[in-house]
Amino acid sequence: MPRPITSRQREILTAVVESYIATGEPVSSGTLAQSAFGNSISSATLRNEMADLAEAGLLDQPHTSAGRIPSAEAFRLYVSEIQTRPATSQTALHSHIDTSFAGVAGTPALLERTSHILAALSSGVGVAIGASASADLLEHIHFSRLAANRILAVVVTRGGVVRDRVLSLDHDLSLAQLETAANFLNEHFRGWNIERVRAELTRRVDQERTTYRQLSDAVQLWSQTVPDSATIEHTVYVDGLANLAALPEDRARLRDLLAALEQKQQLVDLLTAYIDARQGSVRVVFDLEQQSPNLAGLVLIAAPATQNGTIAILGPKRMHYESAMNAVSYIAQVLNQLEPGRTLVP
Repeated sequence: MPRPITSRQREILTAVVESYIATGEPVSSGTLAQSAFGNSISSATLRNEMADLAEAGLLDQPHTSAGRIPSAEAFRLYVSEIQTRPATSQTALHSHIDTSFAGVAGTPALLERTSHILAALSSGVGVAIGASASADLLEHIHFSRLAANRILAVVVTRGGVVRDRVLSLDHDLSLAQLETAANFLNEHFRGWNIERVRAELTRRVDQERTTYRQLSDAVQLWSQTVPDSATIEHTVYVDGLANLAALPEDRARLRDLLAALEQKQQLVDLLTAYIDARQGSVRVVFDLEQQSPNLAGLVLIAAPATQNGTIAILGPKRMHYESAMNAVSYIAQVLNQLEPGRTLVP
């Protein structure tokens, strides 16, 4: 962790980050004094403060005679500040997104359009992932008591697939309790992607644990009935790979990067590793190389779209974070508000 910095240093660091995002060039104290502070802070003072920020690990100097560029830790600090700022009006951005979705019908088309919108807005790669096809939408679930602590669970999907599984529970449930749990699941989750039911159940338990006793039974029964979401096929929509061609990478590095992004299962694994369907806000991840070395240098901005999948932007550190984060957040809210089977109204 970097050492604490003063409020003025924080203001200077923000100005350096925003200047670097806008120009892609190292930022000098003279340029900063004029462009960001209107000469209200002298170039000499800024140079000393920037030297302290460099010692704190927040600024780098690529060349001896060049200005400074933000470090990865500086970008993290910048993003954390954006997340704590009072929300600003994004009417124009939201209106643009709404217009881009007009006339789009059906979850696959919505996710495909989402990847395109996010790529266009960020100049990065837009990603949208959803559980595939109606075969994985819940139609009906039924529980039968075989013996003490042993339950037969039968799941029927809208694609006509019937799955049965014998469950061994840590405590016995009566026929009435099994019927209550099944009725709850059928009433609240018919038409949902099977992959997403457990996450939503857990979220509701966290919010309503003192209200609904039947939730705990439903969670236990469902978690054993559908124990492994990895077996579910995913549809992955990716747009904007060409945007990365402008990155200052050597050809071999760029080739490896694009090859990694074309492996759609790798994108599924990446988002599964970092994004929890229960989280209530956008997450920004910088150290992607820990999950996938080929993605070193890229930043992930992602959010769960609970009923329809996960959406994300993958882009370079030089990104307009506030608008990118807002776009991901807004589109996730739009998708989350859709009930299964509904589409956006033009």
